[in-house]
Amino acid sequence: MNIEEEIKKCEIYLKQIKQYDPDPFYVNYFFNKYINSINNIIYGIFEEANMDFGLFVTEEITQRKFSEKANEKKDTNALKFSEWFSIKYKKEHENPYPNFMNEICQFKNKNETLPEIKIRIRATERYKNDFNQEIKIGLKNGKIISKDQLNIEMKRQTQMFLEIINIKRNKKEEPKVTKEKITSSAFVNLEKDQNIEIMYLCQIYMPVIRRLIDEARDKIKELTN
Repeated sequence: MNIEEEIKKCEIYLKQIKQYDPDPFYVNYFFNKYINSINNIIYGIFEEANMDFGLFVTEEITQRKFSEKANEKKDTNALKFSEWFSIKYKKEHENPYPNFMNEICQFKNKNETLPEIKIRIRATERYKNDFNQEIKIGLKNGKIISKDQLNIEMKRQTQMFLEIINIKRNKKEEPKVTKEKITSSAFVNLEKDQNIEIMYLCQIYMPVIRRLIDEARDKIKELTN
């Protein structure tokens, strides 16, 4: 597994998500590919560790198989790396958005498809726990039929959306949202009332996965020298 190639793929898929957002069909397509690359990067970290520690795991590598082989060979440094990675991974996913990505990756590992992707109105300038509102429009084979229809439906729902979000903004002493400061984005929902903006989630996660790669490589070097 070439980690650098997978990172480049993630960057390409993120650009494609931005380009097609909020179209559910295309966002879903590239989001699936993004998640696959994230999972491949994690496998790739342990492929590199497998070679550097000389464990010679010949089958498809996972952290569990890596640890089993390290135990079998009584390689304490390899076991230290696996333990370090578990702690580091958990710490990197303590914040909400990285945790959402972890949950989605785990979901994808167990299911062939992601939950339904929906179009929602949001403020262009994001604040924590901002309200967002679903827009229901006609789709053909999961694709947006008409941007005009999307714009018409957004205008129809704008007043209600602004009233609700500005109640929250006023209480928090945050900037008021106007009709010029709203847009639509594709969201995914894993749990009830947990709507996550896909484009923003992927943006937030890029520095997380890069840190995991860089610090894992540093740790491997430290333990193998």
